[in-house]
Amino acid sequence: MFANLSRNDWLLFAIFSAIVLAAPILFMPLGAAYPALLQKFAIFGIFAIGFNILFGLTGYLSFGHAAFLGVGSYAAVWSFKLLTMNAIPAIIFAMICSGLFAAVIGYVTLRRSGIYFSILTLAFAQMSYNLAYSVLTPITNGETGLQLASSDPRILDRMFFEAGAGLPSPDFFGIQLQGYGGFYFCAIALLICFYLTIRIFRSPFGMMLKAVKSNQNRMMYTGFNTRPYLRSAFIISGMFAGLAGALMAVTDPLAGAERMQWTASGEVVLMTILGGVGTLVGPVIGAVVIKYFENIFSSFNEQALHQTFSFLPDALETPVVKLLSLFVGDGWHLTLGLIFMAIVIFLPGGIMEGVKRVRARFGGGGTGKAEEQSVAEVQPAE
Repeated sequence: MFANLSRNDWLLFAIFSAIVLAAPILFMPLGAAYPALLQKFAIFGIFAIGFNILFGLTGYLSFGHAAFLGVGSYAAVWSFKLLTMNAIPAIIFAMICSGLFAAVIGYVTLRRSGIYFSILTLAFAQMSYNLAYSVLTPITNGETGLQLASSDPRILDRMFFEAGAGLPSPDFFGIQLQGYGGFYFCAIALLICFYLTIRIFRSPFGMMLKAVKSNQNRMMYTGFNTRPYLRSAFIISGMFAGLAGALMAVTDPLAGAERMQWTASGEVVLMTILGGVGTLVGPVIGAVVIKYFENIFSSFNEQALHQTFSFLPDALETPVVKLLSLFVGDGWHLTLGLIFMAIVIFLPGGIMEGVKRVRARFGGGGTGKAEEQSVAEVQPAE
């Protein structure tokens, strides 16, 4: 399934690893060096590159990947409650549950393609959300969300340790996963996922998925059965989403139905398109950009805007603040929409297309031919 990596692939992985591990220093000038935000960068980076394995390689656009994110979160919290606060069993359990759930949903949805596949995945995600919110309340705790309690059995922990007075927190064999420790735990998971993604992209399996995206009908006319490859890609993508959901529970031991809403599925689509569909680094860049702007713009309010533009005359300050208040705070999605429109109009291949244009312009113009054509337009499989 996997193929050997080239020298350029190892170089890409080394540079990516260095940037991720040095993120607390590199993001300090941008005001994004605190652990909670860095953890989001890593977690949603995993979510996005997993989604890109399905969407970027096969062209199958899923609007229901948040369902696997939610299943991963619930499974991880149940592992904390029933077994141990160690993060490793929680992650394994979450990935298994998400993979099995993806296998069931993929078995049904992959019988259709194009817009019909997208609508089916959206329907399953909304069904999952409603089940978690109301029907399966004994398992999910409904709208309150699944949380830890002092009365939880935690069988494996109680075999070796006495129960403490307060609520425990997730750990990695005794190392607490809070603050920067939690970030580096998520960062290592991101690097492992990125490495596996490179191997998948360069493997015969990945080439088969690209062929499905290019012309699935032609492959089927030759007698080639594409469905097992599509199911495998769907399950792998779902397991990546389950891992992201488990890491959410590791950094914040709480699982709620809101993680399964269609808006969460739409967010990962935006991340992937914004960064560059079918590219290796693009989805991670898209996740960082969206989460960074969400953090920056959603934190502004009218009072902060008044302080920022206090140098203006009162007659001008008030209308400026009123206008800009539409784009910040609760209205930051309007800013995100404008950014997304600009990227789609001027850089259809996402941010990575802009990077390649700059390299082609200032790097002699010949490097673009050597690069893989992974930012081509997505053609939904028919």
